[in-house]
Amino acid sequence: MNPPCGRCSKPVYPTEKINCLDKYWHKGCFSCEVCKMALSMTNYKGFEKKPYCSMHYPKTSFTIVTDTPENLRLKQQTMLNSQALYKEDFEKNKGKLSVVVDTPEMQRLKKTQDQISNIKYHEEFEKSKIRSDAPPPENRQENEASNAGQPAEQMRPASVAPSGGGKRYQALYSYTAAEADEVSLQEGDLILDVVPIDEGWMFGCNQRTGKRGMLPANYMRPV
Repeated sequence: MNPPCGRCSKPVYPTEKINCLDKYWHKGCFSCEVCKMALSMTNYKGFEKKPYCSMHYPKTSFTIVTDTPENLRLKQQTMLNSQALYKEDFEKNKGKLSVVVDTPEMQRLKKTQDQISNIKYHEEFEKSKIRSDAPPPENRQENEASNAGQPAEQMRPASVAPSGGGKRYQALYSYTAAEADEVSLQEGDLILDVVPIDEGWMFGCNQRTGKRGMLPANYMRPV
């Protein structure tokens, strides 16, 4: 026996049957309850086992329930119970030591802090090492004071008298000996047996005075 249509209640034959919303429908009867627009299985919306189009689908609304005096009393009682339980739990744990387990983030921050501390320690250690290797301030001041009044050409090694047979030089400028092993010069003096000691100093004999010793190389020229 053919089932009745959900809209017109007439028998629905298999060739025109639509099975939807727990009912059987003629294809022409399967339409919106409001605008009667023909629907299909792909564009209908069901509400209370009735088909609707998207435009006329019933909108659901929420019901606001006002608190009754009984609900308010229960709510207040629940809050009081919660506060009482919290206070009781607080009194039980009062004075006890709480152990906080390090989280991965706390462990990472702790490790980073240790690394920063190690870096600062090594920096301070290197600075103190440099300060300890430097000469005392008073010695530095004495050295600077003793070297301040001397030109660059007078910073020379100790003199060592070489063997004879050196070259002849002539003094270009006058020079006053600053050390006991140096020889004073006057412009035009002839220097005999000159032997280079290093880049800045030579050893020779002043023909005018007969003295032998160290001579600044940039004060003389070969002849």
